[in-house]
Amino acid sequence: MPQLENLLLFLARSLVDEPEKVEVESRETESRVDLTLRVAQGDMGKVIGRGGRIVKAIRTVMKAASVKENKRVNVEIAD
Repeated sequence: MPQLENLLLFLARSLVDEPEKVEVESRETESRVDLTLRVAQGDMGKVIGRGGRIVKAIRTVMKAASVKENKRVNVEIAD
């Protein structure tokens, strides 16, 4: 889903110091979209947030956006 990928890219690039290193990889099935987010090592904490709050908020926004597509979305952050 290009729309979901673009939304995740936008959200992640808004948070990090090195937006050019943000990458999103997606795998899609009939009912689900798996998105893997990669950021620079130094920006990992900015995307995850204290206690995982920021990544939880990102996942909430992505789930809300995926309702329009009638698909479930799963967002993972790659090490």
